This record gives sequence, structure tokens and C-alpha cells, in this order.
Amino acid sequence: MSRAFVKEGDGAEELPERPVSERPNYCTPAGYEALRRAHDELVSRREDLIRRRVENAPEIRRVERELRYYQARLSSAIVVPRPEGGGAEIRFGATIELEEAGARTRCAIVGEDEADFSAGKLSWCSPLAAALIGKKAGDELSWDSGEGERRARVISVAY
Repeated sequence: MSRAFVKEGDGAEELPERPVSERPNYCTPAGYEALRRAHDELVSRREDLIRRRVENAPEIRRVERELRYYQARLSSAIVVPRPEGGGAEIRFGATIELEEAGARTRCAIVGEDEADFSAGKLSWCSPLAAALIGKKAGDELSWDSGEGERRARVISVAY
């Protein structure tokens, strides 16, 4: 390969910053604790790398990038406590049982960093969560899934 195509400098790849959402950073109490644990693990990892004198290694740059992300998310976190006495209406932090085309599924409305669709955790700003907010057991809802309109019925709401 010609040297004309090789970047000058220390040979270190520049890592782009992880994008930080501009939306409010709502978190469940458990979600906030998960952010804090991830941050603390990164601090420990960084200290270990520095102790081993790998300050210029790509690994420490990755850890520092992740640490900046988690610091930003922790500093902007808005912890939303569970409503006292539960509630009939679906709000942030609710666990919902839905019936769609005869199949039942369970999901919870959580913060962006907590979202994991395969675990039934929906980001509060997802189309389905937006359609669920304010509904009660027995209500019908519809939302655009990105692949067309879907319909479901709320079976239960719990906090």
C-alpha cells in the first residue's frame, strides 16, 4: 500500500463520540442504578489500564469514550419514581400486558438507555410506548410500527 493512503500521526484511530440523545433522560430507579454501575465499572477499568501503563492503547481510548457517554447520561438523568399506589393509567415505568392478534405480550416503558426490545423493555419515546401512554386496561390502541399500522388491546397495567 502506498504511504499516500496512510494517516500520519501516532497511528491511533479516532473514535467518534457515542451520540447522546437530546430528549429528556428519564430513567427508572433500576435504570439509573444500571447507568451508575456501568460508569463505576468503566472508572475501575480505566484505572486498571493506567496502572498497567497502557495510556495510549486503543483500549483505553474506547474506555474513556464510554466513560464520557455514561458521565453525560448520569448528569442528565431524571429518575422517575414509581407512582404511589400504582395507577390505572399507563405512564413511564408501567409494565403492560397486551393482546395483539390473539397473542399476549408483556412490556415495560423505560428510559432510552434501559430499552431492550427482546427483553420487553420499550423506550418511552418509541411509537408503541407513545401509543400506550394514557391508556388503561381494556383500551384499544394502534401505532405505526414502521412496517404498517398495528393494533392491540391493553389487558393489564402494573407498577
